[in-house]
Amino acid sequence: MERISLQELPEGLYRVMAQVESYVNHSGLDHKLLHLLRFRISQLNHCAYCLDMHAKEAIHHGETPLRLFSVAAWQEAPFYSDKEKIVLAFAEALTLLPDHHVDDEQYGRLQQFFSKEEIANLTLAVAQINSWNRLVQVIRPVPGNYQVREKSQPEAV
Repeated sequence: MERISLQELPEGLYRVMAQVESYVNHSGLDHKLLHLLRFRISQLNHCAYCLDMHAKEAIHHGETPLRLFSVAAWQEAPFYSDKEKIVLAFAEALTLLPDHHVDDEQYGRLQQFFSKEEIANLTLAVAQINSWNRLVQVIRPVPGNYQVREKSQPEAV
């Protein structure tokens, strides 16, 4: 049951979250990779609304259902690239702090595919979806009703 509607959120809170979301979406990072990252982190955080949203967004933008269904077992699945696997491992380490951490070896693997700027933007993308997941855990919008919007409309959560 919804506790706080998106319209009831303080205007400044939503505006800041949307600005960070916009920054990440326009940072030059691959959108397919961002969708996969957001979906996996939402799985880890048990965020039903975000899973609904990010599955629909990912499929709308060309992701396959098979890759989404299998992302929980990405280490074993043969259809994720080395780059995607490195990003998923990085995202999981940041999401599951303090049980995991990003050591020098993992950072070095990221550097094989990403510049320092891109790594900083990936870090923000992970932090952003974790922030949305935590906010949604409290406000509890009802999952299942999300509809993909055209790019001219603002994205939420």
